[in-house]
Amino acid sequence: MRRPRPLSSLRARTTGRVKRSIKRAVVPGYGRPGTGRVRDPRRAARSTVHRRTTIGVGDLLRRLLK
Repeated sequence: MRRPRPLSSLRARTTGRVKRSIKRAVVPGYGRPGTGRVRDPRRAARSTVHRRTTIGVGDLLRRLLK
C-alpha cells in the first residue's frame, strides 16, 4: 500500500511544470502519448500493471465513504 509523503508531494507539484515546458520546446516528440511503449515496452507494461494494481489511502477512503 502506498503511503503519502507531504514533502515528496509538494516537490512533485512544483518542480515539473517549468522543466516540462522547456523540454517540450527543445526535444521533438517529448510528452507525446505512446512514446514510452516505443522506447521501453517492458517498462511500459510493468508501469501499467503497477498503476492498475496499487491502491493508496485516498482510494481506500473513497471506497469506505461510498
